[in-house]
Amino acid sequence: MVRVLKAVVPVLTLMAVTAGCSSSEGGDEQRLTAQRENYCTQLGAWQKARNAAGTGTPESSGYDEVGAVAQDAFLAMRPLRDETVGGGRTLAEATVAAMNNSDSEAERRVVQYCDDVGFETLTR
Repeated sequence: MVRVLKAVVPVLTLMAVTAGCSSSEGGDEQRLTAQRENYCTQLGAWQKARNAAGTGTPESSGYDEVGAVAQDAFLAMRPLRDETVGGGRTLAEATVAAMNNSDSEAERRVVQYCDDVGFETLTR
């Protein structure tokens, strides 16, 4: 009986540790997916606000709205900032270039990022 317990306890401990890791990894993956979806949603909202502000005469309220929406996108990008988007750029660098510098190549990269992570329909 003691011999069986000595063999069973380590196996049960290993199973508990493994199950804990799997659960944690699943939670981390869900969190990452939610963060990516939030970023792509905010990016799409910024694109929509920017495009709407660019269709009429420049009114301060339209441009203020674009700035507020851009701020939301920057906040959504923070936990993902170090993810790469190609061209030696991180998501943070490309987002800043797209939103602050009207860099169309950077915007293409962040839209491609959203496409690559499965949220292409959230961007314009």
